[in-house]
Amino acid sequence: MTYVVVEGCINCKHTDCVSVCPVDCFYEGENMLVIHPGECIDCGICEPECPEDAIKSDTESGLEKWLVINAELANVWPVIAEQIEPMKEAEQWKGVIGKEVHLSKNPPAEV
Repeated sequence: MTYVVVEGCINCKHTDCVSVCPVDCFYEGENMLVIHPGECIDCGICEPECPEDAIKSDTESGLEKWLVINAELANVWPVIAEQIEPMKEAEQWKGVIGKEVHLSKNPPAEV
């Protein structure tokens, strides 16, 4: 079993979850995070830390496409192991439904 980041993270990218993860299984994209399913130890520590309720157990129904998205993008995005500031527009995107169309599959821009 694993945990999965879902659409609530898109355009928010809070990283409270990253700061508590004991195995550094989060990967950072341009506008969201994902969890590498092969690295997640199913401890569940990250789930309550997400202010967007964007982390779910893969035992919940209807998450199959998000499990695939997390697995694919974790293989191309860089690992993130430290907490950073959320995206500037996070508040305006909080609770928005249908954000999947805004998912960027790009890694974060080099600073």
